[in-house]
Amino acid sequence: MATDTTPDIRSLLLDRRERLVRALDLTPERDPLLRLMDEVDAALGRLDDGKWGYCEVCKDPIEPDLLRADPLARFCVDDMTPGQKQSLQRDLDLTQRLQSKLLPKPWLSTGRWEAASHYEAAGPVSGDCLDLLPGDDGSLFFLLGDVAGKGLAASMLMSYLHATFRSLASLELSLARRLQQANRIFCEGTGGVSRYATLVVGRAAPDGEVEIGCAGHLPPVLVRRGEAALLGGGGLPLGMFFGTEYETLTVRLETGDALLIATDGLTEAEDANGEEYGSERLARTAARVHQGPAVDMLGACLGDLKAFADRTPRRDDLTLLVLRRLG
Repeated sequence: MATDTTPDIRSLLLDRRERLVRALDLTPERDPLLRLMDEVDAALGRLDDGKWGYCEVCKDPIEPDLLRADPLARFCVDDMTPGQKQSLQRDLDLTQRLQSKLLPKPWLSTGRWEAASHYEAAGPVSGDCLDLLPGDDGSLFFLLGDVAGKGLAASMLMSYLHATFRSLASLELSLARRLQQANRIFCEGTGGVSRYATLVVGRAAPDGEVEIGCAGHLPPVLVRRGEAALLGGGGLPLGMFFGTEYETLTVRLETGDALLIATDGLTEAEDANGEEYGSERLARTAARVHQGPAVDMLGACLGDLKAFADRTPRRDDLTLLVLRRLG
């Protein structure tokens, strides 16, 4: 199965083989590792023969999500044994439960800020990342991101990204420095595999000042007195280059002002004619309901999206965060 990801898969398998070789020298329990080594060698052989990624029973391509989760896969879902299907389902169920525990409450308030959010996976698990971390001083740290790809592999990296920023939150680092450190950790953690993540991260201070850092993500929408504007985005996604540096911007919100941040599962949703929803329509919808609380603004935007897309199947994870200053 020749694809653009084949060099990355080969690199990944060779890296795993090297780790297995090292592990064989350190453990007396060699048989399981030797069996796994045989599987890796067989996968490398299928890559050389152009047979990697095809089911050994029906000869059809194996589901991309399954290959991303397990590059050693030899059978498509339809041709798995009952035991293999049960094992895959257990993995999906566990990942789904773990993801749900990482999500913040759909609504929270620090006294100075309120946040309302909607998180919706396109499949059993999601590659979107969402986190809210209130500070003792009434501030609010927020993170919204989107790991490239779908399925188990993207969801695992989503959890990795979430944990990375949680660990960095305890350090006395500037927002730009947190982004740089997160990018370095993400590059190291993916082991050279072509994976990246776009995100918006920020800190809303009690006095209304909000510092925002963007790594290749859609620009946030600022809603103020019935008008809406897209704030500058920029920056490279995390995982592209090891030494990437990031800049931040600062904006002051007055009482009633709001920020909206979304993943492209919302803006790239299509209607029956193939037209995309877009950031501009999101901004206009939010501006019409600017005087309401965050949950009302969130509901209005999701309602407008539903009316726009009607019954068109959604193809991507969708996350929307509304952050509103209370006073």
